[in-house]
Amino acid sequence: MNMARAQQIVPAVAIAIVGIWVCYISYTQQPAEGFLFPRIISTVFAVLAVWAVVQSVLSTPDAEDLITLQMAKNIAPGLIVALIYVFWAAKFAGFYSATLICFFILLSLYDPAPHGEIKTWVKRALITAGFVAVLYLLFALTLNVFTPREILF
Repeated sequence: MNMARAQQIVPAVAIAIVGIWVCYISYTQQPAEGFLFPRIISTVFAVLAVWAVVQSVLSTPDAEDLITLQMAKNIAPGLIVALIYVFWAAKFAGFYSATLICFFILLSLYDPAPHGEIKTWVKRALITAGFVAVLYLLFALTLNVFTPREILF
């Protein structure tokens, strides 16, 4: 297996494993009615992840599709923040609080707007507040589904 093929298949398999694991977890949690929405989403995610594995195995990668060192350096900070969020922050700070902090950090990391202007920080804060408000309205009020409840929320 060459490098281009490995860079195409290995991430697809890893994502499929995570998707199937999340789907399994959502189907084993109680009360069942509280996990209806997560079950639907996780099932769709798992099916799409398996489809991506099939596509990655069947397709022929181009040499220019290789992940370069610069691409990896660009992705690494966001991946680190996401891993901290999933494995620690959501449990420590609560779902909505951790989401607010992590989304703001990710937005600040990848927003090309200058970091030296107050105007761009206000814009980031408003976008983050809007995002978390939409999450709250969607999950807590509209769908009436359970979200992880820890220290703050």
